[in-house]
Amino acid sequence: MVDSIDIKRVNIRDYLSVDLEVWMNNPNDMDFRPRAHVNGNMFSVSSITTGKEMASIELDDDQLEAAERERKVELRVKFGVHGMHGRLNKIHPIIADGKAKKLANANWKTIQPIQFS
Repeated sequence: MVDSIDIKRVNIRDYLSVDLEVWMNNPNDMDFRPRAHVNGNMFSVSSITTGKEMASIELDDDQLEAAERERKVELRVKFGVHGMHGRLNKIHPIIADGKAKKLANANWKTIQPIQFS
């Protein structure tokens, strides 16, 4: 199950592009089904399974125009799992090239329809 969603950035590319940071409760969670909404000039992301609004941000005029024109949004999602991702307290170097190991992050990109109200 999704614990929290943060909207990091909103850009205009081919579509309105929204960067999300999604935190899951454990690594076996597979229940992330987003739904995008625009109400006035507020863009929000909610969960299809629960219907709960998880994050929202105010769009400027250009972003709102791009959303109305295309009626789709590109969601660029970076997943994190509590207890696995975040700050490393102790860095374990790779001896061969002298660099510190990093924890893997899952990234996901999708194009979703926008529901206007």
